[in-house]
Amino acid sequence: MSSVAVIGAGAWGTALAVQAARAGNQVTLWARDPARAAAMATSRENPRLSGVRLPPDVAVTGAHPVEADATVLAVPMQFVRTTLPHLPSAPLVIGAKGLETGTLRLPLEIAAEVRPDLPAAVLTGPNFAHEIAAGLPAASVVAAVDAALRERIASTLGTASFRLYGNEDPIGAQVGGAAKNVIAIAAGAVIGVGLGENARAALITRGLAELSRLAVALGGRAETVMGLSGLGDLLLTCTGAASRNYSLGVALGRGERLADVLAARSSVTEGVATAPALVARAQASGSGADVEMPICAAVASLLSGRSTLAEAIASLLARPRRDE
Repeated sequence: MSSVAVIGAGAWGTALAVQAARAGNQVTLWARDPARAAAMATSRENPRLSGVRLPPDVAVTGAHPVEADATVLAVPMQFVRTTLPHLPSAPLVIGAKGLETGTLRLPLEIAAEVRPDLPAAVLTGPNFAHEIAAGLPAASVVAAVDAALRERIASTLGTASFRLYGNEDPIGAQVGGAAKNVIAIAAGAVIGVGLGENARAALITRGLAELSRLAVALGGRAETVMGLSGLGDLLLTCTGAASRNYSLGVALGRGERLADVLAARSSVTEGVATAPALVARAQASGSGADVEMPICAAVASLLSGRSTLAEAIASLLARPRRDE
């Protein structure tokens, strides 16, 4: 039996802890708040993942694990940097998606800077936490340049119901995980404002093109974008009612204020911080105007208050026609 440390006791971290135990590991789940850790250890439940009982092989703690055979980092993207120094010296799989504000770095770029001693991969794909925790069939991607590391993580965390595919293009996989959250906000706004399913399908398709352009510009591969970490994650996040980013967009489309929507939530909606960072990273990619991100730019403008929803829609509809 292997030991797995899961860092972050939100819904996603808890689901991954349950999955790691299901795969036959002894698991330690770390919660930032010691009082919350104690409550979860006693109740064997996480209020953010209702109806899911923690299995016996999951121990909950408020102290950072000091030893593990593998570490799963499942904290919000903006806390990756500050959490990395406290991790055990073990192979690392990062489950956060997005870009760091300010530095515009992807998760593995931060890990390479802060913890170059750790072999690291990303886990990404079309996965809702409550379905993973329930053991419903799902697939995801373990992306890393090192084939042995990909296989080790897949064998540690994978089961028949949680099928893990290796991918040697971590850049493309990470861009997919970041951009899909931003595009999902736009998809939700389309539905919330009443533009219809045709408009959402068109937006998702053009969003996929944006995602692909940026992935290639940063050194990733276009074919990665057509897999689970790109198209698969994009479809789920832009259509699933459980998607925080999609539901945020729906609320904005219905006229709710961004501050009010966020204040009512206990979990992070990653696309809000990622949108401006993604646009800035595209502009700084070295490919100049070739990396067009009109949907992501419209979302960033909407979230910052620089444009209204009506203006954002008008700007996209006014773009020049061209061959696909």
